[in-house]
Amino acid sequence: MKIAVKILKIIVGLLALVVVFCSVVMFIETWDTSYLKSNRTSLFDMSQTSYIVKNVNVVPMSKDTVLRNKTVMVKNGVILGIGNVLVADGMPVIDGKNGYLSPGLIDMHVHIWDKQELGLYLANGVTTVRNLWSYQMHLHLKEQLLTKELIGPNLFLASPKLTGSLDEGDDKVQVQNKGQMEVLILDYKQRGFDAIKLYAGLPDSLFHKALEVSKSTDLDIVLHPSREFSYFDQFESPVKSIEHAEEIVQQPLNYKLDSIKLKEVVRKFETSAMAFSPTLVGFKNIKVFIDSDETGVKESYTEYINPLIQNVDVDAQFERWQSEKGFNATIGNAIEEQHQFHLKIIKQMHDANVNIVCGTDAGIGITAPGFSIHDELQLYVDAGISRFEALQTATYNASLVHKSFSRLGEIKPNKLANLILTKQNPLDNLEHLRSPEWVMIEGVLIDKNAMEEFKTNAKDRNGLFSTALRYLEYLAVER
Repeated sequence: MKIAVKILKIIVGLLALVVVFCSVVMFIETWDTSYLKSNRTSLFDMSQTSYIVKNVNVVPMSKDTVLRNKTVMVKNGVILGIGNVLVADGMPVIDGKNGYLSPGLIDMHVHIWDKQELGLYLANGVTTVRNLWSYQMHLHLKEQLLTKELIGPNLFLASPKLTGSLDEGDDKVQVQNKGQMEVLILDYKQRGFDAIKLYAGLPDSLFHKALEVSKSTDLDIVLHPSREFSYFDQFESPVKSIEHAEEIVQQPLNYKLDSIKLKEVVRKFETSAMAFSPTLVGFKNIKVFIDSDETGVKESYTEYINPLIQNVDVDAQFERWQSEKGFNATIGNAIEEQHQFHLKIIKQMHDANVNIVCGTDAGIGITAPGFSIHDELQLYVDAGISRFEALQTATYNASLVHKSFSRLGEIKPNKLANLILTKQNPLDNLEHLRSPEWVMIEGVLIDKNAMEEFKTNAKDRNGLFSTALRYLEYLAVER
């Protein structure tokens, strides 16, 4: 009996230590991210969402033009008007100093790991993100953003990744049958996810069950195309976008850079009016792993990546591609050749009037949150489309995908005041968007000082243990 009591005391003591450890970890994270909280910082004023912005050149993005020397009125976070002279008593006036006012950027494919990334997105002019692997942490973040407890971009949440029973990996939910698929989707709807994420190992029977239930619950689907049945059979409502240029090479082209077969894929996108999110920059970054030593990799904005991802994903990818290079000295050339083919995909999709929407896959590998959208947009220009058309992929085009995006992506009355001010015209050089004078998110002004603080606080940050705890929560709740 005494031994049993001692064992029980040890177990209780260990549990108490675990609770204390977890509490300390989460307290530290709360302290480290207090600069993003509306009631703990002087970096921005969440209560002030109405302004007169004068002396600006407006880049509306619904068409290829610049409206010179305009004034924009923002009231309660919404664009009220654009004119030559607008006056409103009591509204603060911002002098744009003949700068260029563009819509906030939209990244249609990200993976958020912590709060610090919210600031990084804003600091790079990204005012809306579509998080394509979400769980309880993200629902809590969205609630904090909606209640104005935190500052950050508009957050659109796709569900945990749903795949088939044979597709192993703890990052996915393996669905066993149609009944479970229905239960999961109804649960995700009730909990507040904005869309369903379907993944690569899903068989056609479960895919079509997901379509049926999602349609009945008015949920959109974002699709990482399944490798279990024909790529061409996956262009069905309510799928709103299909992800990844490399999946075109791997699936319908069967790992061949087949220009003839590519035409069939492009035609399918064109006739179905399906949006396409290429996520080119992640694949392009493989060359960094192959061509660089560890120091070179560390210089690729990895200091802004979540510390758990740095320790798990970045290091693993570096070792993988360095090892691959050891076995195959020409692997770098093969990656570059496929990357050039991805650019060809972009050009052909564009020429066929496919709705290309900018997505980066930020949050994995060395694809840094916020910063990577500028690299992604430049790749579209490299593919042969104009700077205006490239910028449309992260503004106007993205606004066409989901109903909830209808007030984004343009500068015009009744749209949300998600804005970027740059000294020079981004249509002359997209690099100007890397260093905005200020960013506005639903009327809240984020100036240069705040943006620099967001970057500084996110660089080489703590958070390994807090991220691990949240991942354990994901495993406990979702799987």
